[in-house]
Amino acid sequence: MLDVDSQKPPKGKWSTPPFDPRFPNQNQTRNCYQNFLDYHRCVKRMSRRGKSAQPCEYYFRVFHSLCPRSWVSRPRGRRRPAGGARVEGPVQLSRRPPPPRPPAPPQVQRWTEQIQEGTFAGKI
Repeated sequence: MLDVDSQKPPKGKWSTPPFDPRFPNQNQTRNCYQNFLDYHRCVKRMSRRGKSAQPCEYYFRVFHSLCPRSWVSRPRGRRRPAGGARVEGPVQLSRRPPPPRPPAPPQVQRWTEQIQEGTFAGKI
């Protein structure tokens, strides 16, 4: 049987996370979420103890490789910093305004007018 050190990837190389028997299925959404939670719990616990968060890097790398980029790169919103200090004031999230709606085709405009006039041929 292989020892734990031989199962670790070499420093600087990380292809995929190792198999986790808690999540044997193809859908790895729960695995992603669990590693996300474990990472933040680890960081919180280490900051309370005044130690380095270096051991938490494993969870960070796993959830970054399992989770879709849109989940990982999204701003965190109102999440507190690792030290637990409250952030003063509202948190501003940068959002782009929705693109302008294209004008309705002439048929739709005509149907709308007919509905308002009560002359629409269909059943409403």
